[in-house]
Amino acid sequence: MARAVLTVLLAAVLGTVGVAPATAAEAGATAFLDHPALLGKVDDPGWYQRNIPFLEVPDKQVQDVYYYRWQTYREHLVYTGTQYGWLSSEFLNPVSYGAPYGGVVAAAGHQITEGRWLRDQSYVRDDIDYWLHGPGQFAKPRTEELNKDAADWAHEYSFWAANAVWQQYLAAGDAAFTATERQALISQYDGWANHFDQGLGLYWQVPVWDATEFSPSSYESADPYHGGAGFRPTINAYQYGDARAIARISELTGDHATAAEFDGRADRLRTAMQAHLWDPARQFFYDMPRDNNPSHALLGTREEMGFVPWMFDMPQPSDATAFAQLLDPNGFRAAYGPTTTERRSKWFMHEAANCCRWDGPSWPYETAQTLTGLANLLQDYPSQRVITAADYVSLLHTYAATQYKDGKPYVAEAHDPDQARWIYDGVNHSEDYNHSTYNDNVISGLIGLRGQAGDTLTVRPLAPASWDYFALENTPYHGHNVTVLWDRTGSRYGQGPGLHVYVDGTLATVRSGLEPVTVHVGPTVVQPRSNLVNVATNSQRSATGSQPSASYTSPYDNPWNAVDGIVFRYGIPENSRWTSYASPNPTDSYAVDLRNPVTVDELRLWFYDDGGGVRVPANFTVQYRTGSGWADLTTRSAPVGNAMTVVSFPPVSTTGLRVVAPNRGGGTGWGLSEFEVWVPRP
Repeated sequence: MARAVLTVLLAAVLGTVGVAPATAAEAGATAFLDHPALLGKVDDPGWYQRNIPFLEVPDKQVQDVYYYRWQTYREHLVYTGTQYGWLSSEFLNPVSYGAPYGGVVAAAGHQITEGRWLRDQSYVRDDIDYWLHGPGQFAKPRTEELNKDAADWAHEYSFWAANAVWQQYLAAGDAAFTATERQALISQYDGWANHFDQGLGLYWQVPVWDATEFSPSSYESADPYHGGAGFRPTINAYQYGDARAIARISELTGDHATAAEFDGRADRLRTAMQAHLWDPARQFFYDMPRDNNPSHALLGTREEMGFVPWMFDMPQPSDATAFAQLLDPNGFRAAYGPTTTERRSKWFMHEAANCCRWDGPSWPYETAQTLTGLANLLQDYPSQRVITAADYVSLLHTYAATQYKDGKPYVAEAHDPDQARWIYDGVNHSEDYNHSTYNDNVISGLIGLRGQAGDTLTVRPLAPASWDYFALENTPYHGHNVTVLWDRTGSRYGQGPGLHVYVDGTLATVRSGLEPVTVHVGPTVVQPRSNLVNVATNSQRSATGSQPSASYTSPYDNPWNAVDGIVFRYGIPENSRWTSYASPNPTDSYAVDLRNPVTVDELRLWFYDDGGGVRVPANFTVQYRTGSGWADLTTRSAPVGNAMTVVSFPPVSTTGLRVVAPNRGGGTGWGLSEFEVWVPRP
């Protein structure tokens, strides 16, 4: 393939939310890969073209799951409204134990880390602010069902908040944004004080609020679901990682005293965990039960959470012996693993037919953590002989192979470790579960993009030199585009053999092998924050917010679904649409009362098309409310199914907008997944 380097405009509209804003007037990019072919048939392909790095690897499952996981990530981007903006949800529909608008903090660290590689960082910045400044800080009931030991939603579950924010900074490079989060991160850190034991110097957590209900740690208590409080490798590693991150963020602001304070906290926590939770005989980090345990005995079972400390480079180099258990068939090794509990345990797969057991089933949540920790061991630590990069690639392939159902990429809650089947996969509940990273494991692990705080990027691939090729194209990094190519013979991409790294379309370095390389990328080009808000969204159905209505609504649907801030990918059964299916009318309308006058020149419509009873209309008319009725707007847009249709028109001031479209007859109607009105923030 001949080299093709072009200059591309990153966005047609500067600062438009949902459309990647330009990080400079123009930025260089490479075009070695066929992006449409790699994407295949996806809803709204333009969003992916604007936002994601493009991947090509010889492992088809790793590659296919990569593009699938970007689809699921996008699907979970919920627009909460004008006050809090975007949220990355865990379930596609809100659950009873979630925060307002459907947030569940259990996987927020995963979601922030995964999203850091998108070009449009408004999604991730809003998500961070949701937890640190918005509904995450709201008081919640202190009940057994919602965690009686936590006062707010951001502490309902364990959360490596500061580390996730730091990882986002290492990719995006926006020091000013990161610095504004510092005080909130300190407050979040100190919010765990009621879980700290001064005598041991360790934090405790209950397994269910570690997001790992029904585990060996809880089985050995009187209450297998809400019991088992213990000093766990998880919460202590999260606090260690957050302390280090707060120290580094404090250095960004010039506050060296706070940096030293939090580095000291991290040092003491590492010493305490090494002294109390590491078993030198069994060579692993264990849970230590908090109650009725005067001798501070460790649990008798290895759990996969024992690998979590490596997510934050916490253990000492000699502790790498723990990773032998990852390869041991009596340990965590499995065809669809790792297992969440070692096989030799008496608790292995205990009552695992019932959700939600962490005693053997393969949970992507912990697989992603283990892969992150293993990548850190291989990329940040001295060389060791326990586990290799080849093992990382094998485990990543296993992780990809696990994420299939009926021959297609798919992720739910937990998978059988030995058979090709998801075992915790509730209908209208578990589909496309957003509870883990995967693409970050590909980008930062397999391809090896290791973000830096300065003007450089280190590339340290774990992919094997025996592969004929791999490419990661136009990765957003510090406001620049970075492309990494490996071409063993030079015949695939036409640039000669070896490792090639491009910055903004210009070749930065070539290496004959896959040894680590650091390249200069230049100062960060900060992405401007959009001033636009969607005034049509009213996911909470507030009486003071926008009010939807329709001339006819299918009994299977609801007008509120088109202003809930959610757009599901086609084929997912959850109901997030309004349709006129089975309407007796030749024409139907869908309207939104905006409640207050706004000046608007654009409407974004997500027409729903299931290929059956709901089809894209042949045409449509947009109308605006006048003092006495409705008036047509002059538009030229054609409707697009399962993608964003942008309708532009001369500015008007109005309190309402309406779409009128014909039905096809015979009960076949038309529908909307979402109706969006983006205007400058008042």
